[in-house]
Amino acid sequence: MTIDEKTVDKIAHLARLELADAEKQEMIKDMNKILGFMDKLNEVDTAGVEPLVYMTEEVNVLREDVVKQDITTEEALKNAPEHDDKYFLVAKVINK
Repeated sequence: MTIDEKTVDKIAHLARLELADAEKQEMIKDMNKILGFMDKLNEVDTAGVEPLVYMTEEVNVLREDVVKQDITTEEALKNAPEHDDKYFLVAKVINK
């Protein structure tokens, strides 16, 4: 498969990109290089190689969740542009 200007135009449209003619030509070159590299990878003999699912043998290595700073409701609301006694007030964004 080779990338042509029509393919780049379609990809740019899907990605909501506007490309100048010079940029399109560079994209065509770059994408064809990527496809050439993928063809090289397809030449590698992978018979007997297990698929890689996880990068490491570690399972759920998580840090302990520790509260480092506790603030009161009043402190949290102190710099809010709009609030009542307990809550931040925000503009309505969903109309039913």
